[in-house]
Amino acid sequence: MHPVLIQIGPLTLHSYGFMIAVGFLLGMFLASREARLQNEDPERIMDLCFYLVLIGALASRVPYVIFNWHEFAGNPLDILKIWKGGLVFYGGFIGALGVFAYFVKKYSMEAWKTIDILAPSVALGHAFGRIGCFCAGCCYGRPTDLPWAVTFTNQQCLAPLNTPLHPTQLYSSLGLFCIFGFLFFIVRPRKTFHGQVFWIYILVYAIFRFCIEFLRGDDRGAYFLGLLSPSQTAAVVLVALAVVFLLKLRKRKIA
Repeated sequence: MHPVLIQIGPLTLHSYGFMIAVGFLLGMFLASREARLQNEDPERIMDLCFYLVLIGALASRVPYVIFNWHEFAGNPLDILKIWKGGLVFYGGFIGALGVFAYFVKKYSMEAWKTIDILAPSVALGHAFGRIGCFCAGCCYGRPTDLPWAVTFTNQQCLAPLNTPLHPTQLYSSLGLFCIFGFLFFIVRPRKTFHGQVFWIYILVYAIFRFCIEFLRGDDRGAYFLGLLSPSQTAAVVLVALAVVFLLKLRKRKIA
């Protein structure tokens, strides 16, 4: 694929970073529009989006660095090179939740209503981010002989070269676009309580991610009980949490 989108002299625009930026801008626009429709301050939502992305990006790097410290021990500055991949969604998700909790408390925002406004935007931004993964060659799949297998040949790619692989990045992107459409066009107009859009997003994405993990070919870290990857273990926990919160919050009907 094409890890570098444009290079002019010392100026390099990496495809991974470009797609993340596209996803962020579209997601922020969508969240701002939705806030206006929900009679919330769109500028405050945009500020929140900025900090969520900033802290989320930093936090998403932490699990990868911990599990792959041998790659950075000799040159710690490589930790900052996020265009080379190595962003873990669940790490970013936890970091972003911390920022969200602080922000809504500081400005006395209605937490569940606000997080419902953001949920479709997160799915949309994540979908574009996975396209960036595909361009960079990170988060690659297992070898396969399926007719739609992809073979990376660019020396700058992070995936194994000259080997037909499952395009797990594109599977993930397509799935996330579908999740976005489901949340935005089906769940959002029919929601009956605040928090419903967000927890349905968590439930559906966690199940989807659990399944995608079986096709991933990159290092998945230590397996829980020798069966589940760290991401699958997190997915199981999130499914349980989503079910509990959906059952609990459904009693709080929107007036």
